[in-house]
Amino acid sequence: MDLKDKISKSIVGPQWSYVGIRHHHGIDLPLSALHTKHSCGIGEFYDLIPLIDWCSKIGLDVIQLLPLNDTGDETSPFFAQSAMALNPLFLSLHKLEAVRESELVELRKFNELPRVPYHDVQSHKFLFFRTYFDKMGEKILKEKECELYRKDNKWIETYALFKVLKTLMSKNHWQTWPADLQFLKPDAFEKLTQKYAKEMNYFIFLQYLCYKQLKAVKAYAKEKGVFLKGDIPILISPDSADVWRYSDAFDLTLSAGAPPDAYNPEGQAWGLPIFNWDVIKGQNYDWWRTRLSYAAHFYNIYRIDHVLGFFRIWAIPNGEPSKNGKFIPENQANWLAHGTEILNILVDHSPMLPIAEDLGTVPPSVRAELSRLGICGTKVMRWEKIGEQFIDPLHYNPISMTTVSTHDSETLELWWRDSTEEAKSFALYKGWQYTPHLTKAQRREILWDSHHSASLFHINLIGEYLALFPELVSENPEDELINVPGVVAPTNWTYRIRPSVEEILAHEPLAEEMRNLLI
Repeated sequence: MDLKDKISKSIVGPQWSYVGIRHHHGIDLPLSALHTKHSCGIGEFYDLIPLIDWCSKIGLDVIQLLPLNDTGDETSPFFAQSAMALNPLFLSLHKLEAVRESELVELRKFNELPRVPYHDVQSHKFLFFRTYFDKMGEKILKEKECELYRKDNKWIETYALFKVLKTLMSKNHWQTWPADLQFLKPDAFEKLTQKYAKEMNYFIFLQYLCYKQLKAVKAYAKEKGVFLKGDIPILISPDSADVWRYSDAFDLTLSAGAPPDAYNPEGQAWGLPIFNWDVIKGQNYDWWRTRLSYAAHFYNIYRIDHVLGFFRIWAIPNGEPSKNGKFIPENQANWLAHGTEILNILVDHSPMLPIAEDLGTVPPSVRAELSRLGICGTKVMRWEKIGEQFIDPLHYNPISMTTVSTHDSETLELWWRDSTEEAKSFALYKGWQYTPHLTKAQRREILWDSHHSASLFHINLIGEYLALFPELVSENPEDELINVPGVVAPTNWTYRIRPSVEEILAHEPLAEEMRNLLI
């Protein structure tokens, strides 16, 4: 029995039938980090089109993206103001109807900066959007497709009203609003949507444009044999349309985080509310079903962020240190059944294939359950050990995704430089002579190993490939970091890939290296 037959015996479902039980190879990136000659200060939906062509040409069939939801003024893609709404900053302005190139000149100057100037781009783009809405809003909102979009997406009324009220309240947290606006009764919600219908149309207009563009990108990717992989964070910002409108589905007295461990002796507090699962279950998980149904318009595959949180999550009383938290459910005997019930709903409801972020200390029973459900886990090669011994990637569980780094970790370069003992241990494992700096040959071999593990998916951050050529990355390796968890820094989430997409496409030595990594 070959590998495919063995795996087929253990995983079933239309999701696997669609993507195929075979090895898949891809790249991972924040959309915001891209730039082309058409970009207006930040990566945009249609910047993915030439990247899709490039992937198809060199043999990659997955592009993984960080979350694309509307985050308002927050730069972190994991603090969304809506579980469904996309971030209008990613709209490709040059693809909008009746837009002249001369209108985009000022915005394109932001492309020249080494990092994404998020708030500058935001202020300029939203000035553009207001003018564009005044010019084209009435016409586009009357389109039959837009009317159907509004009818099919009931959540958008809540989102649009939230955005209107938040603007009126000077962007302050909804829990500081007048009491009658904090917890709306159905009749009050209806009256407000009638009162602010015109203002709401602006936000609905932007979401419709986002929907059309990203859906078109997915359709193009399908033509090229490339799958788009989205990212569904398990949690959502407390200052979001969802928490505001459905506050009974969230426990606002508790904040999610992580308990103290060897890497974080004080633990972690994320500032995100935990779910009231009894309420969500009583509503037949409608919020989660809606969330996945909308995401399926744009993605074929999705990353389940912090999958362990579905089984048990570290809950911290508001205002207290992380060490004072506790796991919910409190009874460890209930963890497996709790998570399995939720994940069964997610898997059965959506045509997208889930891949779990199951990093950290995960009970073996949870990993076994993920495999049984056909949900791939994540293997970060430097963290895959038994004791101090690295695990041969050929021995990984095939129902997994292999990678060499994540958006929250150091790059290979920094890990090798700063984690000397681990680097020495890895060099010994590989049979290399240890050197203080990772060589190109060593990087190439690590990347080759990542694409030849037993995993069915092999996806790395695009920067790890670009680093094969010093001219394609920043001279300072810290500038290649996407995020440093637990640290509030202006550089977090402002990473910009040094070469433009056009420069990446024109770099034939890179393309040749990429092809060779797959052989």
